[in-house]
Amino acid sequence: MSAPAPAPDLRPPRPEHSRRALFAGSVGNFIEWYEFGVYGYFATVIAARFFTPEGGSEAEALVKTYASFGLAFFFRPVGAAVFGRLGDRIGRRPVLILVIALMTGATTLIGVLPTYDTVGALAPWLLTLLRVVQGLSAGGEFGGAVSVMTEFAPPGRRGLYGSWQSFTVALGLLAGAGAAALLATLLTEAQLADWGWRLPFLLTLPLALGALWLRLRLEETPDFERATATATAAESPPAREIARAVAVGAGRIMGWAAAGYTFLVVLPSYLQSTLHASFQQALLATVLANLGFAATIVPAGWFSDRVGRRPVMLAGAVLVVVLAVPLLNLLQDAGTSNPVKGVAVFGAGAVVGLMAGPGPAMLAELFPTSARYTGLGLAYALSNAVFSGCAGLIITETVKRTGNVDVPAYYAATVCAVSVLALAASPKFVAGKAG
Repeated sequence: MSAPAPAPDLRPPRPEHSRRALFAGSVGNFIEWYEFGVYGYFATVIAARFFTPEGGSEAEALVKTYASFGLAFFFRPVGAAVFGRLGDRIGRRPVLILVIALMTGATTLIGVLPTYDTVGALAPWLLTLLRVVQGLSAGGEFGGAVSVMTEFAPPGRRGLYGSWQSFTVALGLLAGAGAAALLATLLTEAQLADWGWRLPFLLTLPLALGALWLRLRLEETPDFERATATATAAESPPAREIARAVAVGAGRIMGWAAAGYTFLVVLPSYLQSTLHASFQQALLATVLANLGFAATIVPAGWFSDRVGRRPVMLAGAVLVVVLAVPLLNLLQDAGTSNPVKGVAVFGAGAVVGLMAGPGPAMLAELFPTSARYTGLGLAYALSNAVFSGCAGLIITETVKRTGNVDVPAYYAATVCAVSVLALAASPKFVAGKAG
């Protein structure tokens, strides 16, 4: 007769374990968004090096660059499903170690890729292949990182702990913008276009080694261990309930996805190609937007622990709907002073932070432990694939075809309006039960 399974430990996680989980979950996310930010900030340079054969226009090359950018996002749901399934079966820790290794390898290789001038049409295909690997690993990163952060969170602090996932997005984008700005200051345009753009990608390697060390020291989450000990890990809700929760989650965060990428990543290329700003001016605007984003994320997550996730996220989505067009018009107006423009882009980032702070905890709470890694990862990946990954392509191509320079504001405001409806209409819902 086999011995009975040990009783699950129902005590809250120890503070040192919670802190370690916070850092281990955050650091991979920081690296992911640092790289995605760098790719966005150097989009015009990458377009010239990889997507501009003889006779091709700059606008056409930029559209192709954003197509490659978007393709990586469409592989995120695949990564979320594959790695999420593994994470819900064998644990969060081993899968998070695997995805950081894949992400590091792909990003480092981008830094040494031959360009179109060297290998011709093979260059954009090699770049796109590495973007696919990045998309797969990034799809597995979010669900695992948020699961670790929220499952190790002390009682009543999931919003605060989950907000660090979004906060490290801001830090990663700021680090990418800082690296780009530093290189643009220290190097000539010719040096930057020739070899300088490679340096931020190569910097990922030492950063990722530190992330790998932190994750190797990480314990498995208490929620997953309890679910495994009580044999509930195999007792997932019906697939239709998981699918419904994924749809609810994606609808609630689609505004965050669209407005975040419009204001935080696409903005530099838009300012350069449409408003004819310099590279340095565009990067400064991006830094200010990301500072505004960072400033509100953690307070929004903390506040959501007290008043609920949806009220805070609703406030951010409504503000984007109301303010997107006026903010962009301020940037377009030659008579607007630089300090006012700075306040405008800072404010644009700040309202996105209101959605991003409570967002991770809201997604985590939609799913039981047995399906959390997969479910929240899919909701996030699907929303980002459609509304973030396509943002640069949609905005650039629409501005090119229509000549309407208000397109970025219309895009962000429209998607946020749909998100407002999803947040206002969706009942309190957890996969397997609704209330």
